[in-house]
Amino acid sequence: MSNPLIDSLIAAVQASPDDLPLRRHLAELLIGAGRGAEAVTHLAVALQHDPAHGETQALMSRALGAPAPAAPGPPEPDFPQNAPAEGKAPANGLDWRAYEQEFAESVPPRFARSDDEPDPVTGDQDRIVDVESSSVRLADVGGMADVKKRLEMAFLAPMRNDKLRALYGKSLRGGLLLYGPPGCGKTFLARAVAGEMGARFATVSLVDVLNMWIGQSEQNLHEIFQTARRNAPCVLFLDEVDALGHKRSQLQSSAMRTLGNQLLAELDGMEGVNDGVFVLAATNAPWDVDPALRRPGRLDRTVLVVPPDAAARQAILEVHLRDRPIAGIDLKRLAATTERFSGADLAHLCETAAEYAMHDSLTTGHIRMIEQRDFEAALREIQPSTGAWMTTARNVAMFANGDGAYNDLAKYLKKNKLL
Repeated sequence: MSNPLIDSLIAAVQASPDDLPLRRHLAELLIGAGRGAEAVTHLAVALQHDPAHGETQALMSRALGAPAPAAPGPPEPDFPQNAPAEGKAPANGLDWRAYEQEFAESVPPRFARSDDEPDPVTGDQDRIVDVESSSVRLADVGGMADVKKRLEMAFLAPMRNDKLRALYGKSLRGGLLLYGPPGCGKTFLARAVAGEMGARFATVSLVDVLNMWIGQSEQNLHEIFQTARRNAPCVLFLDEVDALGHKRSQLQSSAMRTLGNQLLAELDGMEGVNDGVFVLAATNAPWDVDPALRRPGRLDRTVLVVPPDAAARQAILEVHLRDRPIAGIDLKRLAATTERFSGADLAHLCETAAEYAMHDSLTTGHIRMIEQRDFEAALREIQPSTGAWMTTARNVAMFANGDGAYNDLAKYLKKNKLL
């Protein structure tokens, strides 16, 4: 039954939630009206502000159906202390655990019990980076004969030939830096190396490492390397390594300089043995990578990953058209007209040609195959995305190659008449 006085007091409490005397008065009226569950809610809030208040405790006992104390005395112990031990009767005749469960929806528990604590995380369950297996092989990578040869020398041949490795004193550790324009398959190549070696694969970027708390970024990086060491043989792929290991002379942030120092320490194996950990790094801007990262023993081998040649472009186009309805496509002609297109550009070209064919089918009401004319239309609006990178690379090869670090880049640019 609705009670105008109680309704007015409820509205007053909502307007002044910290008015404890008003809450207690409302609770007393609710108890008298047989609305004990509502009284419990208001008394619980009052006890959160003043757990030892005798009048509030007495009203709570009445609301829960227990007799009120005969005379005022010392404050009753707080709720958790009144909770009965397992297998024993309640000390004051009240089973607080039972009441807490009964009113759980309206009165949340004030304290978490020990059995509410989460189970501790053990093993690799708390690792920052995922370690996976790779099903990609080097045969799945179109072209890149020079790159594959360098990878064979650096990683694959020593791993396959234990006795020869021991004879020549070749260790199963090291680092290789892949650089080139974006979209040319550096990440795919790293996965292929892991698959070829039968090794585990883990990819790391700046977002996996960076943390707002001082020292936590360095700890994250250490944990990533520790995970790779536990899963050896493992290919650890550092994507966009220029963000993790930017030239320290150009950094204004002391935190990023410290992170770069930690990366150097991990590559040196100062924090653990790196045997069986193969570090592959990729960047579009090797000229921004700290020189200390490229000294012998770290990322000491550098491989240029250039846009695919004609044969590789044809192979990439075949892959992206494999499951699409095509008719009369001249792949050789397409490969010849897509010079300096990256792998990502070629995928975008196939997608755009499919859009033209689908739009025509929807417009005419006649479903047709993807044809050469669709690619010609797509080529009129798509340009290779490597142009800006080639311009920067040209300047580097001309004016910043005093130590010969970019001789392979200069050779490629001259061969393609870009230098």
